[in-house]
Amino acid sequence: MRLQTYPDRDMLAIDLANRMAGELAAALMHQERATLIVPGGSTPGPVFDALCAADIDWARVDVLLSDERWVPESDPASNAAMLRRRLLVNRAAEARFLPFYQADVAIDHAAAVLATQIAPLLPASVVLLGMGADMHVASLFPHGDKLRLGLDAQAPVVLEMRVPGAAQPRVTLSAPVLSGGIVVHLLITGAEKRAALERAQHLPPEEAPVAAVLDGAVVHWAQ
Repeated sequence: MRLQTYPDRDMLAIDLANRMAGELAAALMHQERATLIVPGGSTPGPVFDALCAADIDWARVDVLLSDERWVPESDPASNAAMLRRRLLVNRAAEARFLPFYQADVAIDHAAAVLATQIAPLLPASVVLLGMGADMHVASLFPHGDKLRLGLDAQAPVVLEMRVPGAAQPRVTLSAPVLSGGIVVHLLITGAEKRAALERAQHLPPEEAPVAAVLDGAVVHWAQ
């Protein structure tokens, strides 16, 4: 793990977006298509605002979320809806987006259906992840019902996850998929998450799931 700190969040967003654009462009020089995995939530929004204007061949980029609540895009909790507003605009509107939620698929069957679509796009060229104060990454939560499966070296590509207290079930990419990207970035902000990251480095992934993706990752932090 390598930690990159920034004087403020604006500089972090601009620098990280530029780096990711360069990494995608480099991938496209050597292969027909590139895969970009990104998180939901509000923290990456400024990065998306900058990245969407990058002058790269977006028509050859496949975009996936790291995880999603099992809700339609009309639901305010939808990560896909946020992505369409913040990343899949401007030049990036030409990218091919693979949403997880499918209205005609029951969540219990979602993992198998999605795996057939996602597996050919792996390994991802660039992975951007976030982390919660509880040290979860994607929807790999410390108390998730299938956490052990999601962390396993032989984990499926996708799995559904139910978390105590969460209103909706979720689907998430597994730890091997997230950590298996050619380039992996972790974006965190604030003192609370910086402290959580420090704790995670000394805990097993069962207690701090983000620990499963730190090896080789570049962590970007600003207060």
